[in-house]
Amino acid sequence: MRMVATGLLLAMAALFLVARRYEGVHPAWGYALAFAEAAMVGGLADWFAVTALFRRPLGLPIPHTAIIPENKDRIADTMAAFLRDNFLTPAVVARRLRAMNLALAAGNFLSAPTGGGQSRIRAGAAELFAEVLESLDPERLGGQVKAGLRGQLDRLEIAPLLGQMLEAAIADKRHLPLLESILRWAGATLEANEELVRGMIHQRAHALLRLTGLDERLANAVLDGLYKLIAECIVDPDHPLRRKVEEGLERFAHDLGHDPAMQARVERMKHELLDNPALARWWEGVWERIRRALIDLARDPDAALAGQFGDALSELGQALRDDPALQLQINRFARRTAVGVATRYGGQIVTLVSDTVKRWDARTVTGRIESAVGRDLQFIRVNGTLVGGLVGVTIHTVDGWL
Repeated sequence: MRMVATGLLLAMAALFLVARRYEGVHPAWGYALAFAEAAMVGGLADWFAVTALFRRPLGLPIPHTAIIPENKDRIADTMAAFLRDNFLTPAVVARRLRAMNLALAAGNFLSAPTGGGQSRIRAGAAELFAEVLESLDPERLGGQVKAGLRGQLDRLEIAPLLGQMLEAAIADKRHLPLLESILRWAGATLEANEELVRGMIHQRAHALLRLTGLDERLANAVLDGLYKLIAECIVDPDHPLRRKVEEGLERFAHDLGHDPAMQARVERMKHELLDNPALARWWEGVWERIRRALIDLARDPDAALAGQFGDALSELGQALRDDPALQLQINRFARRTAVGVATRYGGQIVTLVSDTVKRWDARTVTGRIESAVGRDLQFIRVNGTLVGGLVGVTIHTVDGWL
């Protein structure tokens, strides 16, 4: 476009020379001369204006030229202020997100993950995600994740959390299925090891009992009593033994939340577990399997979305798509999250923009802006040449009438 604009200016100069030579031959050459003369003035004026934005015309130190390179820092601050005032204020973010139904969009995407115009976007994002995971050092990344997890667990007080969970489970009777499962397991274990129990009773019985055969009757009585106790505990929710167990669990939950000695004991066990090298090796293996699974998921999303996982995502998408109350909650959460990010990090984001532009050299700034809008700027030169010529013809016509 720069060549087109310059070529048009040269064409007007050539037309000027020709019209100047043949001006007396015919009155029409006067109009051509006026058009070419005014077009050259308009084209040169706009060339100067466009060039002065990015550099000094002909290298001359003319005041108020090379405007963009000379004001690079001010432009960076202006861009940052524009971004902050028009995009990253909490009110603007909340207003924009209030007009968007993110939950519905996510629901439509998840309910039909393999169709629609999103496939190319999803494929590109998945490929980028897979390449990022593959490019990262697995050992270093795993170590960083492990260190971050270790730091979070170090700061987390496990005992009160476990106590609250146990108290909530007891209050909601969620411990009863577990207790019944333990009792049934105890009954099955006793039945599977019945001969072992009989042998232990025979060995510890007095010789007189063995001689009279009473040891066998004693073993049967012990086993029958144990079976009866387990059965009664299973069928009777108010059995004294079950109540004793529940009282023990309640006391244990209370100690976890309020007993400093119990809390210190749990914290000591936690640190011993975290310091165990076997746990570190186990976590590294788990992380590597997670990383490989994520890479496989990104490389072949259609296969990963098949089966139960895909069905679960589809059900989630249908719930998001069809439940207005759920959409309201999720949209509200997304809006609050985005507003919080804008409030906490908006200043850092605009500072990043400003500092990045300020670190660019003048040639980089000039090149990037000129590449973005340079074609339209050259159209300004073309339009200036043509409009100038038309104004020249108009003036020449009016002058002829006078």
